[in-house]
Order: sequence, then C-alpha cells, then structure tokens
Amino acid sequence: MADYRPIPDEPEIFHEYRSYAFRPEGGIPPYDPDEHEDPRSTRGARRGVFVAGDDRPRTVCRHYWLEARVRDDTYPVAGLASVATPPEYRREGNVRELLAGSLEEYRDRGDRLSILWPFQYRFYRKYGWDTANRIVTHAASPDVFAFARGADDGSFRPLAADEYDVLEPVYDAASEGLALERDEAWWRHRIFAGHETDPFVYGYERNGEPAGYLVYRIERDDGARTMRVSELAAVDGEALLALFAFCADHDSQVDRVELRVSEAVPVRELALEPDEIETTVENGPMVRLVDVVEGLPALTSGEVDAALSLEVADPLADWNDDRFVLETADGTATCERAGNDPDGEPVAALDVGALSQLAVGARSASDLAYAGRLEADSETVGSLETLFPETDVYFGHFF
Repeated sequence: MADYRPIPDEPEIFHEYRSYAFRPEGGIPPYDPDEHEDPRSTRGARRGVFVAGDDRPRTVCRHYWLEARVRDDTYPVAGLASVATPPEYRREGNVRELLAGSLEEYRDRGDRLSILWPFQYRFYRKYGWDTANRIVTHAASPDVFAFARGADDGSFRPLAADEYDVLEPVYDAASEGLALERDEAWWRHRIFAGHETDPFVYGYERNGEPAGYLVYRIERDDGARTMRVSELAAVDGEALLALFAFCADHDSQVDRVELRVSEAVPVRELALEPDEIETTVENGPMVRLVDVVEGLPALTSGEVDAALSLEVADPLADWNDDRFVLETADGTATCERAGNDPDGEPVAALDVGALSQLAVGARSASDLAYAGRLEADSETVGSLETLFPETDVYFGHFF
C-alpha cells in the first residue's frame, strides 16, 4: 500500500530524481551540498510516496508554504513543485497518490489554494487544477519603444538585494488578482539571486518615491543580444511609459527587447508601431481549490444575497466531490454540503478546476458556461457572475 510522507533527510535522492526528470540531457551530476543545497533549493518541504518495505520513494515533490493575495485578501496557499518519478516507477499511479496525499496535507494545514507550474496542462487538469492566467511576451527592436521617451521626469538607479524593500510598495500596487506575498528571503533568493545568471534590477523613482522597476537579463542568441524583462511593475501609466523608455535606451546594446507581462499591460495599445511587435501568449500556472466548504465563501464578492446549489465534480478529493449550498447574506457567505437535499434551489454543475478559475477571477461564469464547463440556467450564471466577478489575474512567479 502506498504511503505519502516526508522524505528522510537524504537530499541525494531528491537531487537524483529531480535531475533525471528535468535535466536528463546533462546526466545526474554528483551531489554537492555547497552547490545543490543553496538558499533557493532548500526552501520548501520534500514529500514522497513509499511502499512497505522500501525506503526508496516511488515519486517525490516539494511544497512551498506561501501566502497570496486573492481578491484583495491574504490566504495561505501551497505551491507544488518538483514532481518527479524515475522511469522504473512510472505508470503505477504513484503521482496520483502523491497529489491526493498533498491535498490532504494542504487541507489539514488550512491552505486555501494549490498553485503549480505544469509540465503538461492536460495531465494536471484531469486531477482538478486549471489555468490561473496567461502570460504574454512582447518582442521587438528597442526602437519600437522609443515612443515612450520624454513621458516623465523621474530617474532610474540599479538596486541591490539589500534594497528589496524599495520594490515592495510598487509590487503591491501593481499586483493583480492572484499575487504572491513575498518575504525577504523570496526577494533575495528568487528575484535578485538564485539563478545561473543573476538579473539586473533597476528601480524607477519619481519625486523621491518608488514608482516602477524592471528585472531583466541581457543574453546572447546566435550573435545577437536580447534584453529579456522577466518582471515589470509600475504604479501608473506614466511610470509604465518610463519603463518602456528605459528599454528603448538600450538600443546601442541590444538588438531585441522581450517583455514578459500580464495580458492587462497595454504594450500593443500604446505602441506607435504595433505591427513591429511579435506577441506570443502562453498559459501560466494552474490553480486549485483545496476545500470547497472552507475556501469558497472567502472568495465571494458579498455584493448580492443569494442561495445557490453547486454540484462539484472532483476526481481526487472526495470531500469536494459533492453538492454544496452557497449562501450569501448581509455581506457574509457560507458553504455547506447539501447531499441529496438541495432544497429546491437552482443547481449549477461544474468540475473543481472550473470552480477554481471562477473563485479566483480567472474566468467568468458566462465564459465557463459558453465553453461547456458550467451547466446552469441564465439566472444562476448571472448570480455567479456577481458573486465571483472576473478580474485581471496575473501570477508569474516560478517557485
């Protein structure tokens, strides 16, 4: 019988599994504590699935115990990463056992959501996770961003990790929808450092106050240099234009600028030559409600009194695979299991992945209904639209 539990203090095994799963072309390098147990790598809790009589795990993962803002409130969430199974243990259902055990642990801890970056969306969607947001990359010659020059009179300066607190108010002001609450260690070891090549971080100040920043690397591809901006944050439109102008001012150094941003950042709308911008869209992380009863009420808007019966299908967590009554009155929401007695209320039927998207604002009820992910009459769809309004979700942080 499979047993989900913490991995003993044997980092060599975790290193072996992770290397084979994510970097097999390089073989499995010898384990070196100084190299492989850096502050970035040691964050999180390692878990595995074991069988009786064998101390070697069948599959492993890492959990990050995080906090995130969702609809302007902060909740405990779990980041799931480094899911790895060696080939000799694949196709045995071990990952399913690992995910089920993970959700039970999240529920016991009180985590409201689980977030992961998938190797394949289809794989995790069948277990109840679904896309939280899309990530847009705009690429163009730096000259294309020259339209933004002269828009503001602030100044830029490079920032060191000790100055991470300068960026916090900008990050808070610019974060949308589902946003990770970053602590000092996250800023130091995930933003300023912890990469093969640490990035440049420049802050933009206006009237002595921080108003924007960029995190970027300059990389060489086939003889040409590209400025790759992995994070861009601005408190308002004028600050955003200043960041674009900063990119344009690299025209003597780079041949191309790539901006990795939210769909809500109006790059093409502001550019004078949008036809010169190559824009690609990809799915970002995936999100999942851990416990419908505990998590759903906190994410309602509270702007309408309603009583709705929701029939939820969950392939992994039996505590979510049920019918629930969601009620809101006087700004307070409750959710309880209804069983076989929905008391005559209208019924909405959907899977837990679609419900998770609805709950965090990634997709509207009408979009889900149009796509066949939500079955409900028009009145119920309208109520769900009001209870869970769509918002500009953008979670772009790798664990």
